[in-house]
Amino acid sequence: MRILAMVKRIFFQMLRDKRALALMMVAPLLVLTLLNYLLAGNTVDPRLGVINAADNLIERLEDSEITVIQVDANTKDLLLDKDLDGILDINGEDISLTLTNDQPNAAKALQMKVQQAIAAERAKEQAANLSSFMENIQSKLPGMTDKMEQVKSLKINTSYIYGNEDTIFFDQLNPILVGFFVFFFVFLISGIALLRERTTGTLERLLATPIQRRDIVFGYLFGYGLFAVIQTIIVVTYAVKVLDITLAGSFWNVVIINLTLALVALTLGLLLSSFANSEFQMMQFIPIAIIPQVFFAGIFPFESMAGWMQVLAKCMPMYYGGNALVEVMYKGSGLGEITNDLLVLVGFALVFIVLNVVALKKYRKI
Repeated sequence: MRILAMVKRIFFQMLRDKRALALMMVAPLLVLTLLNYLLAGNTVDPRLGVINAADNLIERLEDSEITVIQVDANTKDLLLDKDLDGILDINGEDISLTLTNDQPNAAKALQMKVQQAIAAERAKEQAANLSSFMENIQSKLPGMTDKMEQVKSLKINTSYIYGNEDTIFFDQLNPILVGFFVFFFVFLISGIALLRERTTGTLERLLATPIQRRDIVFGYLFGYGLFAVIQTIIVVTYAVKVLDITLAGSFWNVVIINLTLALVALTLGLLLSSFANSEFQMMQFIPIAIIPQVFFAGIFPFESMAGWMQVLAKCMPMYYGGNALVEVMYKGSGLGEITNDLLVLVGFALVFIVLNVVALKKYRKI
């Protein structure tokens, strides 16, 4: 009977907590829906520039679901300006393939398709020569031997704009994870800390003084921000120096990006804590406010998302943070290339600061 009484008490307690009940029921559906649409996204055909490629080879490449574009030079600027995944340059038996390699898995798939297409065309040529050889075995024997050697010695010289042949998916994923963990833990700690001050009565005592709402918000921001700065520097230093995560750009640019992400997480955590009545409810905001950030941070290709999901992705701070971190850590970009991402993140922080000031109205209308 005592166990039954406990079950009954918890059951009615959950029924009274409409917010916690709604979060528990709706949040998993939201996450599953996002995953379903992300995993069902359309595959984007790779874009390959070609130089001196025969029509038969171009046709075979297109049959392999590759968008082929005729170009006149094999340069990094041309490759990036035309948003190509690679450039295939054929000069007789000298074949070179330059891959952007901004998405290692996609680059390896493109490399395999190109190799298969070229090998198939060479095999077709060999079969044609063999047919001629059968008609006149004596006269064609030396030529056929040469052709066999050419097929056997087929080699494609492959180079990479970003990374190298040993680059794997996690080399691109690691910068995103560094930013996400900074974002997640700053959000969690700041939100729960402010919530605890509210539930223990500290916030009410502050509001009983002449202090203004904006002073409270900035006080919390600077107070918790100092610890967020320390945490960010420790995480970034450990990731780069100890774990030896790929860093092609400036270490301090990585610190700047993560500090900006931490500022956004801090303001968002403070904002959502205003709408939570307990640590349990604060934790339940994670599937709604944090987990979707992972999906749109660059783990899934942006181009393969549905149109409405691309719009949703641009409303997520981690979309800009993940893009900036990949640009610096993986691609070696400078501060100029990530300025827009940083400005958007600062914009998010300013919006959340204003909303924090407004949210405190329900505790004191001054």
